[in-house]
Amino acid sequence: MQEQIIKFLTAAPPLELVLILLSKTIEVTISTLRQILINKGYRREGTFLSFIEIILWTFVASRVIMGIAQAPIKGIVYSIGFSIGVYMGSRIEGIIAMGKVMIQTIVSQVNAGPISASLRERGYAVTTMEARGRDSAKAVLMIFANRKGKEEIIEEIRRLDGTAMIITNDITTLYGGTIATRKFLK
Repeated sequence: MQEQIIKFLTAAPPLELVLILLSKTIEVTISTLRQILINKGYRREGTFLSFIEIILWTFVASRVIMGIAQAPIKGIVYSIGFSIGVYMGSRIEGIIAMGKVMIQTIVSQVNAGPISASLRERGYAVTTMEARGRDSAKAVLMIFANRKGKEEIIEEIRRLDGTAMIITNDITTLYGGTIATRKFLK
């Protein structure tokens, strides 16, 4: 039994397994980013990534498929690379934080002015509306921003009103209004 396990694990050269793992990880990372970009409206960038993705897939998949009967470990390494790639792609997208977000916050009437003023000083456009909550008058603040600035906005709102209700939504289409633009890509 131990001999069969060793044979299974050593059926392919370690360097080949490392190359399969790294290549598959890169390919799926690109694939994950591509899907996210296309869903956010970055079609041109997504199309470019699809070209790189399919080149990598063609070479890696053919390498694994051609030798899987003799070295099944290649399939396992390929699968591990896939899983790592999905994780890495989503992490990278989170760091890049592409796209737009709408932040809606419900605050007391008293805190609406200071929060709006603070966010406007930081360069964000804020739309305010009067509202009525269950027990008191409220204000609804709407802020459209780049996802990259989302955490800064939320931190500032929470700093000024710890009881604020904050809702965020990703935006795929936005026309008009005032919003800072990203310098790269779209």
